[in-house]
Amino acid sequence: MGREEQVEEREVLDSIFPDEIADISETSYRVSIALDIPGQDEDAEVPNLVLTVAYPESYPDVAPNLDITFPQNVPRLPQLSLPEDKPHLLSSIDETITESMGQAMVFTLISALKESAELLIGERLNEVQAEKDKEAAKAEEAENAKFHGEAVTRESFLAWRAGFRGEVEREEEERRKVEEEGKSRKVKIEEGKMSGRELWERGLVGKVDEEEEGEEDALKGVEGLKVGD
Repeated sequence: MGREEQVEEREVLDSIFPDEIADISETSYRVSIALDIPGQDEDAEVPNLVLTVAYPESYPDVAPNLDITFPQNVPRLPQLSLPEDKPHLLSSIDETITESMGQAMVFTLISALKESAELLIGERLNEVQAEKDKEAAKAEEAENAKFHGEAVTRESFLAWRAGFRGEVEREEEERRKVEEEGKSRKVKIEEGKMSGRELWERGLVGKVDEEEEGEEDALKGVEGLKVGD
């Protein structure tokens, strides 16, 4: 009874997976399971798992013997590791085996294994993306900080205000000095008075006396002129 059911199931599977199934013996075969990966490039090679099925004599009243491998000469999935992930994948279909006991179950097991593998890969892809998002958020925060500057606190504001007031006072003092010097020079120019030291510092010693003598000679010459000369 068991062998008849095994042969019948094998024929049904051959019609469902004509290019994916290959016999190993009369009671064992391999099925290649294509996995759908989120974000997978359409031109990239579809990743696969290989499920090896061996019928015990009393199958389907007992579970089939199962093994999971990668196909040969095919790039490995970075999000899936064998044999490390094999125990998890096989245990993920234990409930399906229990529920299907006594009836042909390989097609159901293939579907459950495909779903479990894709779920595991999806979780790991999400972890990688979450880490990338976290790093991108840090980089964006650091970039935005350049434009916001340092946060203002009471202490930093008081320090800034003290410095600003000091700068204003220094500028005001410089302005007063300039104004006072300007007024002083203007008074001296208007009064025509310079000290001997100022004359000496400016190189005017002797020139003033010569100019004054020249002016006196000119005045005498004018006074000596007579009308009609």
